Amino acid sequence: MRILTAESMREVDRTAIEELGIPSLVLMENAAIGVVEALCQAYGEADSVAIFCGPGNNGGDGLAVARHLAVRGFEVRIFLVTGGRPLSGDAEVQLGICRKAELPILEIASREALPSATEAVAECEVIVDALFGTGLSRPLEGLFAEAVQVINDLAVPVVAVDLPSGLAASQAQPIGPHVVADLTVTFAAPKVAHVFPPAADAVGEMVVTDLGIPPRLVDDLEEEAGDLHLLMGEELAELLPDRDPDSHKGDYGHALLLAGSPGKAGAAILAARAAVRAGAGLVTVAVPEPILQTVDLGSIESMTLGLPAAASGQIAERAADVVLESAEGKAVLALGPGLGQDPATVNAIRRIVQECPLPLILDADGINAFAGKAGELAGRRAETILTPHPGELGRLLGCSTAQIQEDRIAAARGAAEETGAIVVLKGHMTLVASGTAVFVNPTGNPGMATGGVGDVLTGLLAGLIAQGLDVLDATLLAVYLHGLAGDLAADRLRVGNLAADDLVRILPGAFKVLKGEDEEATDHAHRHP
Repeated sequence: MRILTAESMREVDRTAIEELGIPSLVLMENAAIGVVEALCQAYGEADSVAIFCGPGNNGGDGLAVARHLAVRGFEVRIFLVTGGRPLSGDAEVQLGICRKAELPILEIASREALPSATEAVAECEVIVDALFGTGLSRPLEGLFAEAVQVINDLAVPVVAVDLPSGLAASQAQPIGPHVVADLTVTFAAPKVAHVFPPAADAVGEMVVTDLGIPPRLVDDLEEEAGDLHLLMGEELAELLPDRDPDSHKGDYGHALLLAGSPGKAGAAILAARAAVRAGAGLVTVAVPEPILQTVDLGSIESMTLGLPAAASGQIAERAADVVLESAEGKAVLALGPGLGQDPATVNAIRRIVQECPLPLILDADGINAFAGKAGELAGRRAETILTPHPGELGRLLGCSTAQIQEDRIAAARGAAEETGAIVVLKGHMTLVASGTAVFVNPTGNPGMATGGVGDVLTGLLAGLIAQGLDVLDATLLAVYLHGLAGDLAADRLRVGNLAADDLVRILPGAFKVLKGEDEEATDHAHRHP
């Protein structure tokens, strides 16, 4: 699903009205119906609703919401916060209808009217915030800021129309006082502020409702800053590979992993086990000889390949010959977890990356081997996927972690353009950049911030690519499933901190949830967009 800015949403509205001929009042009615349906689903047992309406089109949406709620039997109270400004256009039309329908309206033109309004609102069971929507670009002040404070101070569920009032739709950073909603109903597509914290922390649960416009109006938009997309479980489910009843292990590809070193055998084990769980028909994990037996015992479903080791116990430079020879007949190579940074190891990694003809997943020390030399990755013949955390991406690009975190979208997009690779920037709301397009992952939780979790992602991705999925599709699917497995583990174990092995064990459950087959966990999955 596309993530829009305020400017791009205005373009969608303009196209619908001017080029398709859909009256703006019809769009307002469709928006109101979507809000009412979401409100009824969440708070259907409520009897009374207070609707705060501002002086613009968002206020017009709120007035239309009031009408439709009244028709459905709710007791509605309209609080028209105008600051003395008269309504115009469609909002004025909606106000006229509400007055003719004799709905109770209290106009709040000044601060003096707020105390009486506060008493009346406190008697209602739900508040609808329709003060300001995606058109706001400056901080709320005076009467409007105080109205926001009234809404936030009351212990009543708040449903925001389009966007919590006071947020700027195109910014992840709040610009001033703003409503903190329990439920936000937006239209056509989420906006930047709906998705990225800290602004998104004020959104609550988000529902995207239909405006009655063709989806192509959103899909065909050209964004100057590049495409932003939110990963959607129901769309990703269609990418899951099917398994034919007459198939055999050779039909699902052979994944080759290069990982591990003394003290870090676990990285190889976790990646191998995740690749198996992802559905690869065969998995071979190449490791330095000193840890061969440990990895053999830790991942009994995968095969192992011993590699010559340097004095440090990490792979020796001549290990590159063994790996490149072993790559023949394989579907994908995943390289990096726990390999270390011995100079001989770095030389081996760099040669393998440059000469391997397979799709390549480069993680951890595989990325570190190209620190400050990101452009060298652009010459690879086959597809490349990089899976760095912010520190690793900073080293790759020759900048600080803080610089990466300042604008994660720009950093991921820039790295993808410089390397020609698909870049998975791990962290809260992991980003996947491919060219100028950036995909935002909504799954995952802080409990996943622990050693080995990235190794699981590497193996999961390798297992999916091995089965023949398009590399970008496999990357998006792996990132979403990885976070979903973390969410399921946190729910079922009821802990705030997880172990990487928890994710491996619950991966089959994540696949089932994404397919819609696990009813017990489906409710959890539906909390994600």
